[in-house]
Amino acid sequence: MYVILLGAPGAGKGTQADTLVRELELVHVASGDLFRQALGQGTELGLKAKSYMEKGMLVPDEVTIQMVLERLSAPDCESGVILDGFPRNLNQAEALDKALAEQGKAIDRVVYIKVSEDELVRRLSGRWICRDCQMPYHATDSPPRVWGKCDKCGGELYQRADDIPETVKERLGVYFAETAPLIDYYTRTGKLLEVEGKGGAAKVGSRILSALGEGR
Repeated sequence: MYVILLGAPGAGKGTQADTLVRELELVHVASGDLFRQALGQGTELGLKAKSYMEKGMLVPDEVTIQMVLERLSAPDCESGVILDGFPRNLNQAEALDKALAEQGKAIDRVVYIKVSEDELVRRLSGRWICRDCQMPYHATDSPPRVWGKCDKCGGELYQRADDIPETVKERLGVYFAETAPLIDYYTRTGKLLEVEGKGGAAKVGSRILSALGEGR
């Protein structure tokens, strides 16, 4: 089973991917992890990506696509995967479909975790991280016992630049502009499953599993 997980930053894709991997016994393929691994290992694709990132440029689609396809060709992906963070745009989606078709495979379902923009801004702009141990907190959902200090190590809490409200709104604007054509694309193919992303992680996970069960 080949499943794509779509959702804006803050929608909870990583958490839900972990649930799906465990429940459906699939491999989690996250584009962000692939970049980090390729950079750490100094692979040819990793060095290509690094050359763009060092200049503050977006990594071209062809490099990202090649990296993902290389991972999908690994033996552990034969029984299926959860794709998280890829495809990000229509060009990547079409390239993925073409490459999978050449191997006699296809994407089965695309799960879109839908969360309102106001809720996404609340989730993202409330995130704080310990400077020392990287323990995450949230201003309202999971605050520290003493504000500004990590419960675990006592380190200082800070907010990443991309979690500041103004930056969050810009990030979401870019995401929705890129993703709208993707949602249309997968709706036309009859593969899109839209799931309400409001509520606790367990509740959202249950909705996704139910949707996938009904969509098989």
